[in-house]
Amino acid sequence: MKIRAVIFDLGGVLVRTEDPRPRSELARRLGMNYDELSRLVFESDSARLATIGKVTTKEHWENVRLALGLSVEDFPSVRTGFWAGDALDTELVNFIRSLRPRYKTGLLSNAWDNLRRVITHTWKIADAFDDIIISAEAGMAKPNPRIYELAVQNLGIVAGEAIFVDDFSHNIEAAHQVGLQGVLFAHPKQVRQELSRLLTQP
Repeated sequence: MKIRAVIFDLGGVLVRTEDPRPRSELARRLGMNYDELSRLVFESDSARLATIGKVTTKEHWENVRLALGLSVEDFPSVRTGFWAGDALDTELVNFIRSLRPRYKTGLLSNAWDNLRRVITHTWKIADAFDDIIISAEAGMAKPNPRIYELAVQNLGIVAGEAIFVDDFSHNIEAAHQVGLQGVLFAHPKQVRQELSRLLTQP
């Protein structure tokens, strides 16, 4: 079946923690290690609820603040420090732009309800995608099969016509079960090479 679309994950693919030192230093100041702080922000009950839109981004960060026992005045520096080592891969975003209009492009991200605003107004990369699905808006998250089905439906294609790129193998496996092809992200050059191969093969 001819490939007509490529769908990308965001965190760990287009946005990555290129410098772990700021988050490590923040964790040290909070009396934690890097993994403990990351789990609190990304894997706590509050985080899971934020990922499917059951609590807002603001509410989630308030839950993090309370868990850390910090004052309202001290907390903004924690949020800033947590993201300080993360970077948007503008070269990879430009590669996605280069795929259009020959292919449809999509973004499928497990993320909180503020992501669309960040994509549109902070990073200004919404133009790279024909459709953007954010789990907090959809009320479901990868690896739920229904969110992949929604992604291909919104692009006006069938699952076998799409390639999905993600940095977690279980999300790729779930995409395979729905019928999408998958590319497991390791680094940008590898993804570009694999996609170029898949998009040019008969």
